Amino acid sequence: MSGRGGATRGLLEGGRWHFQHGPIDLIIEVEGEPVIEDCWREFQGVLPALVAELPALRQAAHRHPGVSGGIARRMLAACAPFAAERFITPMAAVAGAVADELLGACARPGVRRASINNGGDIALWLTAGTAYRIGIWSQVERLVPRAPAVSPLDALFSIDAKSPVRGVATSGWRGRSQSLGIADSVTVLARTAAAADAAATLIANAVNCDAPGILRAPAVSVKDDSDLGERLVTVAVPPLPVTAIAEALAQGRAEALRWQQRGLLEGAVLCLQGQIEIVAPVAAAPPVPVAPATAMEAA
Repeated sequence: MSGRGGATRGLLEGGRWHFQHGPIDLIIEVEGEPVIEDCWREFQGVLPALVAELPALRQAAHRHPGVSGGIARRMLAACAPFAAERFITPMAAVAGAVADELLGACARPGVRRASINNGGDIALWLTAGTAYRIGIWSQVERLVPRAPAVSPLDALFSIDAKSPVRGVATSGWRGRSQSLGIADSVTVLARTAAAADAAATLIANAVNCDAPGILRAPAVSVKDDSDLGERLVTVAVPPLPVTAIAEALAQGRAEALRWQQRGLLEGAVLCLQGQIEIVAPVAAAPPVPVAPATAMEAA
């Protein structure tokens, strides 16, 4: 079914919905009162609003670019706490902010739980007694041609209504976004999807080393409209020695702990070539490594 300006939607198996418009690709699950039409109406205006503010959203967040839309404001607010110490633009939080904004159309009385998964960046609505289980695959090619249900997970954890976590996001050089680092994936748990998105971007940048064979290129040579400009982004990572993997993960862990201690994230899972580093939520059980970017299944 088509909507305004090329937006489309379709009903998937299990009652989930697929919304797509340009680069925005959502899987939506709502249990309880039917609110999908409200979400659909709001969704159709998302891409045009973001496109109208792209010049400001591609500026460094420390410059406090002027933005007016609800999603654009979420993006800037999520990135601003990091901006004094790290280069980051509001675009680092775009996928999570879209998920957060549209979840607002689902978070209504009578909705038992809901999730919006925007390419692996997930916003959650949970009521008492509900939960979601989150599974992480760091190398997406391992899923093909195997079905996700039987593919090996890198880690598995549960988020229930008692947890402050309402957002999960993943970044890394293999994903659809560019990265300065070499992480296969960094998955962050935070209080919003936008906050998780911003933090995952920076932690993935920090998972890094100077091992031979790592290829980097100016961001604008890979993607001409990149908000990263001439900064070097990772385009290939060869098999690395154990020492290089350990060095890169240690740097990423230090970055994750930095922001966790400032209350900007709850926990993180860092994956690089079969090795996993976990920064567990404070006073909570860590995710469970299951096998040597993010998928979700109902609890």
